[in-house]
Amino acid sequence: MRDGLTDTLIHLLLLVVAVIVIFPLLWVVGSSFGPSGGLANASPVPENATFDNYVHLFTQTNYGRWYLNSLYVAVINMVGSVGLSALCGWVFARIRFRGRKASMLGILILQMFPSFLTAIAVYMLFLNFGLLDSLTGLALVSIAAALPYNTWLMKGYTDNLPASLDEAAALDGAGRLTIFRKIVLPLMRPMLTFVAITSFTVPWMDFILPRLLLQSSGKQTVALGLFQMITDQYSNDFTTFAAGAVVLAVPITILYIALQRHLVTGAMAGAEKG
Repeated sequence: MRDGLTDTLIHLLLLVVAVIVIFPLLWVVGSSFGPSGGLANASPVPENATFDNYVHLFTQTNYGRWYLNSLYVAVINMVGSVGLSALCGWVFARIRFRGRKASMLGILILQMFPSFLTAIAVYMLFLNFGLLDSLTGLALVSIAAALPYNTWLMKGYTDNLPASLDEAAALDGAGRLTIFRKIVLPLMRPMLTFVAITSFTVPWMDFILPRLLLQSSGKQTVALGLFQMITDQYSNDFTTFAAGAVVLAVPITILYIALQRHLVTGAMAGAEKG
């Protein structure tokens, strides 16, 4: 009886949490099909549902340009973060060199501070080097901000890989880069997938750094464009904003569903002690 009561309470708690999480999502999706532009008549199940908000989103706004800008930054951040963090994690895990412990401690300290704390310093650096209003510059900042955390994840995962594979390859005459590329990198696939997804999603929905570094309307990301859509003093179109939020969430949802197994494996491996 006690076990049955415990299971009932657990399922009830999970049901409450599911309702709390799912209801706002249903409200946003329902609002995106609402016939009016304000919040007053928005509901999870709108009357006279219409696709006009989605048509208006792609024909009367620059949403397509914002989407491509965000996709560009997210892809560069994903590729750069995966490559650099995998290489750095392997170096710290496998190679012993002077200053290794001090460097690891520095990386550990750096990852404790959120990136927006360095906003003024980043702005001045971009101003001096002429990188303001640059999507590539924004991607480089995102890579640098996530590199300490991703490096520790990669190092912890590489520590759990058998070093005997590296030693056997070295005896056969393989160099360090060959060992990394042909032996270690394929074994790091679950963690590489985890880092790739997280590195893609962070700049995809980031607001603070794009707001600081991007100035022209043609370089805006989706987050900036949607924010302007509901704060403009002449236009507060919340239903179109909801439609943009739904379209924004589609690629992230697909990636998480398709790569769920790798994400869980990578997250569990990153939690293990190296």
